[in-house]
Amino acid sequence: MSDTYPFQAIEPKWQTYWEERKTFRAVDGDPTRKKFYVLDMFPYPSGAGLHVGHPEGYTATDIIARFKRMQGFNVLHPMGWDAFGLPAEQYAIETGTHPAQTTRRNIDTFRRQIKRLGFSYDWEREIDTTDPAYVKWTQWIFLKLYERGLAYLAEAPVWWCGACGSVLANEEVVEGRCERKDHPVERRPMRQWMLKITAYADALLAGLDSLDWPDHIKEMQRHWIGKSEGAEVWFGVEARGGAIPDALLDGARVRRRDGKTELKIYTTRPDTLFGATYLVLAPEHPLVPSLATEQRRATIERYCREAARKDELERSDLAKEKTGAWTGAFAINPVNGEQIPVWIADYVLASYGTGAIMAVPAHDQRDLEFALAFGLDVRIVIMPEGHPLELAGLTEAYTEPGRMHDCGSFTGLRSEEAAGKIVEWLRSRGVGQAATNYKLRDWLFSRQRYWGEPIPLVHCRTCGTVPLPESALPLTLPDIADFTPSGSAEPPLTKAAAWVNAACPRCRGPAQRETNTMPQWAGSCWYYLRYLDPRNDQRPWDAARERYWMPVDLYVGGAEHAVLHLLYARFWHKVLYDVGVVSTPEPFQKLVNQGLILGEDHEKMSKSRGNVVNPDDVINAHGADAFRLYEMFLGPLEAVKPWSTRSIEGVDRFLNRVWRLGEIVHSPQSVVHSKGQRKTASQLERKLHETIKRVTEDIEHLRFNTAIAAMMELVNTMYETPSPEPRTLRAAFEALVLLLAPFAPHLCEELWARLGHRETLAKEPWPRWDPSVLTETEILLVVQVNGKVRARISVPAKISEEQLKQVVLAEAAVKKFVDGQAIKQFIMVPKRLVNIVV
Repeated sequence: MSDTYPFQAIEPKWQTYWEERKTFRAVDGDPTRKKFYVLDMFPYPSGAGLHVGHPEGYTATDIIARFKRMQGFNVLHPMGWDAFGLPAEQYAIETGTHPAQTTRRNIDTFRRQIKRLGFSYDWEREIDTTDPAYVKWTQWIFLKLYERGLAYLAEAPVWWCGACGSVLANEEVVEGRCERKDHPVERRPMRQWMLKITAYADALLAGLDSLDWPDHIKEMQRHWIGKSEGAEVWFGVEARGGAIPDALLDGARVRRRDGKTELKIYTTRPDTLFGATYLVLAPEHPLVPSLATEQRRATIERYCREAARKDELERSDLAKEKTGAWTGAFAINPVNGEQIPVWIADYVLASYGTGAIMAVPAHDQRDLEFALAFGLDVRIVIMPEGHPLELAGLTEAYTEPGRMHDCGSFTGLRSEEAAGKIVEWLRSRGVGQAATNYKLRDWLFSRQRYWGEPIPLVHCRTCGTVPLPESALPLTLPDIADFTPSGSAEPPLTKAAAWVNAACPRCRGPAQRETNTMPQWAGSCWYYLRYLDPRNDQRPWDAARERYWMPVDLYVGGAEHAVLHLLYARFWHKVLYDVGVVSTPEPFQKLVNQGLILGEDHEKMSKSRGNVVNPDDVINAHGADAFRLYEMFLGPLEAVKPWSTRSIEGVDRFLNRVWRLGEIVHSPQSVVHSKGQRKTASQLERKLHETIKRVTEDIEHLRFNTAIAAMMELVNTMYETPSPEPRTLRAAFEALVLLLAPFAPHLCEELWARLGHRETLAKEPWPRWDPSVLTETEILLVVQVNGKVRARISVPAKISEEQLKQVVLAEAAVKKFVDGQAIKQFIMVPKRLVNIVV
């Protein structure tokens, strides 16, 4: 054997071995073993390939998968490709290369890179969301949503770039401008397919309680759903810009009662209603044109155009500068009859509540900042107990409970009590009622793109919108050469006239196919289910396989998917549960988010920063095992960590020491050249069992960095144990190889074979520790005199303090420094050292 681990020869050897023998194939429905389904968030195969941050989560799941197999579990560990996406279409527009060609090439690159890392995936289950066999069942699920009334058409705002002549995705808009053309963009209403995720808002909230997810991720989902209890209140409005058209009187947001027009607002604080000093409407609210007076019309129209260039996150940012415009109109507060001005402001969103709010500046910080910016009235209506608020100089809103103040017959009540009484007062007069609201909006599902799943519907003049029968699936994309936008708001598929014009499945008359496509989210909403049965062309998955494997036991991926992907996937899964085709109400039982790996400049890796590290380069220089081990040794899995190419050399040295131990086991007489202190055979045995315990528990809790540290300590101990009995050394080394195998599988497979084993170690039993060995009978103490080390002695673990003094003072190496000296102090650090001060 060489002194250094020859990864260039050994790693490809074992990768071939595993692939040829299908070592990691999962067995469906095996009744003799417990199942364990460990899942990665599958990657989008971009043209840039992997960088070193991508495999962090894959390495973690692979360690768990290998560990669980060795513990006797039947492990499902699959990989696939989230392959529809905007970059391939943008590349097609720029170069004329069909997105399918780009996608296939990128998948080949990703697969090659991932296989070089030795991950134990069951490659027979590989999936690709662009594969027609996969698209068929994505479309089938969409039709299930449609059948249940959960997919519908509506007008919804989208980003429009005049320079490109196309609709843009959110990620193509940067600070209100087109990323490609640097041209201002605007929001335009367009016909869109929506998914009614709001119908599952309560189920999505309730399901979180049963999940083993990070608390902050669950809280993010709760916040996104945004359930709140409050009241809907009708305010009378005076439209000074002209008569309000009857078409706006929808009864949901605007109504006419007793000849007067009323506008509905939603509030979570009905107890503050007496403190409302102005109303604020979203710029998109349908009443805005009618409320704007002639003198204010130009200002209002200009403000609405500016708001249309901002996305909802930008508009709702609490820290942003407050902007708004007065319509010139007034509203009537129903509780006191006061006339208050009606404003528009971009921080109010048409998609939340009714698109209109009452502003109570004394008791809401954003309302207060707006009021101070525009000189609007502030009225205190809730006082804290024991000390009144002063209106003069008020810069911080009082948002806590208190006593009602200046609120008519409600004055003096506790605000919590008054809230319910005010709602009842509103209800009895027909101007309000209790209401539950959600921030969650229905999911805008369609895209004006080519490279996505076609929506399996046709529009027939006679029959209306008609779903395709299952026998007509998959509906595949037409093979077109021109991917450029149409120049209008119509999707690129409208150019494929021969594809668009079709027969209605119901009446066989002329019809047109839906030309919007599905978003990239669609394929990622259910891929974990297709892994269960990826070659089934009769059903999306076999029911028995689904009952055996689901739910996913461990799901690992980036925190950037904390809300949308996880929420959308949970929504689809709950629909499928109600349809009766899945057996669990939730898809992912345990979730872990790996932290980012930053560039060496401590910035997020990106091509624009020039700080991307290609894993191919690292593997070429150090090998896959070193790469895997280093990524896990960087720090806790969930932490953000900087990459350091130089630091990987420390992992190289560790692997080389393990490699050389393999030679030592074959030639025990060549043991041990360590410069450290010598260990006894019993200390080696104890260290071995201590390490087995630590590594087992650390892997179970995903503490991979500390597991590696424990194995490094064991290797040190093995080098520090002079000429142990060969069987003892071999037993310790075999256990080390098994412990290290999930982290550095190529090296360990080779060492295992050289130890004489004919079968792979992938399913060898995981080492067990002996608790009796971990019970200390003897401890090693350092003895100092005046702070200088003078001896190391072994003593019984349960020695008394008086006995310890006698043993220490009788030690020859100590006696010569203390004899004839007055002992001032005898300091003991339990189980570590004794310091004698003379």
